[in-house]
Amino acid sequence: MSSAPVTTWSLEQTSPADLLPAAAPDGDVRIVRAEVPSPEFSRFLYASVGGDIRWTDRLGWDYARWQRQLDRPGAETWVAYDRGTPAGYVELEPQDDGVVEIAYFGLIPAFRGRRIGGHLLSYGAARAWDLAERWPERTPTKRVWLHTCSKDGEFAMDNYLRRGFTLFDTKVEEEAVVATPGPWPGAYPA
Repeated sequence: MSSAPVTTWSLEQTSPADLLPAAAPDGDVRIVRAEVPSPEFSRFLYASVGGDIRWTDRLGWDYARWQRQLDRPGAETWVAYDRGTPAGYVELEPQDDGVVEIAYFGLIPAFRGRRIGGHLLSYGAARAWDLAERWPERTPTKRVWLHTCSKDGEFAMDNYLRRGFTLFDTKVEEEAVVATPGPWPGAYPA
C-alpha cells in the first residue's frame, strides 16, 4: 500500500467576536438542526460529503457506534438544505472546559461553489458559541476549534480564515493512500 504526506492544520476562535459571518447565499437555503439522532441520516451526510475527499474513519462504524456518537449531551448536527434537498452539514462535538470542536463540516459535491459553505460554516460556528444555551448542563463555550487537511477542498482553508479562525498548529504525517469511497462504491473516480 502506498502512502503520501498529508498536512493537517488546526484553527480556532477564542471569542464569539472572532466570528466573521458570510453573507447568506441567494435562493432558498435553510439551515436546520437535526434534533432526532438518526444514525442512517448522519451516515448519509458523512458519506455523501466526504466520499470524494476520502473521509473513511467512520465508514466502518456499526449502527450502535453511530447512535452513541449522536446521543452525547451537546452533540449537534446542523444541516443546510437547498430548496429542500440536503446540501451539507456541520457537526458540533462538545469537549471539556467549554471547548467545542467543529468535528465535521462540508458540502455534498453538487452544492459546492454556490456560496453555501461560508454561510453554513458561519452558522455552525455561531451555534458552537451558543451551545450552552441549548444544553444548560454544558459549560459556556470559551473556544471553538476545527482541523482541515490537504485532502480537503481547495477553498476550505480560505473559508476558515475568512470566518475568523486562526491557525494554531500544523502537522505533516504520512497516510496510506485509499481509493475514493464515494457515498456508495464507484460514485466518484478513484
